[in-house]
Amino acid sequence: MNCRKIEASLPDLLLDPKSVKPAVLEHLEDCSHCQAELGGLMATMRALDEWTAPEPSAYFDIRMQAKLRAAKEEGPEGFWERMRSRLLFGMNFQLRTAGAAALAAVLTIGGGSAIYVAQQAGPTPQVQASATVRDLQSLDGNEQVFQQLNALDADDADTGGNSN
Repeated sequence: MNCRKIEASLPDLLLDPKSVKPAVLEHLEDCSHCQAELGGLMATMRALDEWTAPEPSAYFDIRMQAKLRAAKEEGPEGFWERMRSRLLFGMNFQLRTAGAAALAAVLTIGGGSAIYVAQQAGPTPQVQASATVRDLQSLDGNEQVFQQLNALDADDADTGGNSN
């Protein structure tokens, strides 16, 4: 087996050894690289089993509340920071209305200028259709041709598709 496939099944070998295929175990007996990977994973798992999260100090909550209060009382520093804070945290009705009005104005001005530029450019030149397109258009408008083709299809279906 390929070492990459074996490395993908190494966590399964650690967590549920019975679910691993015998080919994986055979490969592990022969491959020192995969044995080293398995050893590293086992050492990591043992270290995680022994590790405990540190307990917060007794005054952690009090200090956190004091820092939050101080940050709230400071306020934003400059104009752009105040605008950023207002956009992110103070989305009140007036701001949304002003934003919608500004967007409508930009779209109106932009659309009007695009129409003006298109009118100043003059009329668009007409594209000339090729002879093939004109022939197909004339056939499309000719109902008699369609009736003849349908009659031929019906005759062909009646004879079973044999034209001999």
